[in-house]
Amino acid sequence: DILIASGSMSEIRSVKDSLSSKFEMKDMGKASRILGMDIIRDREKGTLQLSQESYIEKVLKTFGMTEAKPTSTPLATHFRLKSLSKDERKEEAAHMENTPNASAVGSLMYAMIGSRPDIAYAVGVISRFMSNPGRDHWTAVKWVLRYLRGSSKASLTFTKDKSFSIDGFCDSDYATDLDRRRSVTGFIFQVWGNTVSWRSNLQSVVALSTTEAEYMALSIAVKEAIWLKGLCSELGFDAGAVKIYCDSQSALALAKNSVYHERTKHIATKYHFIRDIVADGTVELFKIHTSKNPADFLTKALPGPKFELCREL
Repeated sequence: DILIASGSMSEIRSVKDSLSSKFEMKDMGKASRILGMDIIRDREKGTLQLSQESYIEKVLKTFGMTEAKPTSTPLATHFRLKSLSKDERKEEAAHMENTPNASAVGSLMYAMIGSRPDIAYAVGVISRFMSNPGRDHWTAVKWVLRYLRGSSKASLTFTKDKSFSIDGFCDSDYATDLDRRRSVTGFIFQVWGNTVSWRSNLQSVVALSTTEAEYMALSIAVKEAIWLKGLCSELGFDAGAVKIYCDSQSALALAKNSVYHERTKHIATKYHFIRDIVADGTVELFKIHTSKNPADFLTKALPGPKFELCREL
């Protein structure tokens, strides 16, 4: 399946005719569904929504969670998940033998990738234990499913009444991984004020400070910014400098200052490329207060009110 999008109907017809001359095609008309995602238009309001409600309902039915009690957050703050020891794996083996943990996590991943950045952190956490899950890990998986039970109608909404810009928000949570003490990187990017890209994952190396963790998260976000800027440029939109917002003043200072420092000499060279990108004006860095940073819910489990605030930003 493919979608053709353009601001010109004549261009769309030209592309259709060109493809039809080379391939056997069936024109399905206006797009209403693609890859398990429903496309909902409201031309009066000038909005377009991507919804996976029907997919999520199928997932809930598959894993017997259609009548489960909904939760207000994807992962509660009391979860402290870590890998099982050898003895614990033996104890948990019988209980987990017929538990569809891997299948459930895979189903949640597809929802997260498609239209649900709000579950990105939770899915990232539970996916770490797919090879040797225990009862606590399965409880966490069901918690995410319970959250989707109460928020299956949530969707990504795109509007067209904003000026063109590319804005990124990044954050990290220091040493949150209980097994290897690695930090979590989270970022979210918006084009025209609409969310188009997000990520939540463990950093590949152990950071020695919160500043270092935030600096590495910033470097990873800059790579995404360069790709998005290039994509928009190919489509004919010049965004100028991409604005990236971070809530760590020390990480911002480190990214803008290329002076050698004893306390940063151990940081891998690949993370320092951000300094050249900032210097040539491709990216501009700005400070944002933690309470206004939407990337905060991509790095940690938040209490209900703070989570809702991030989801609405």
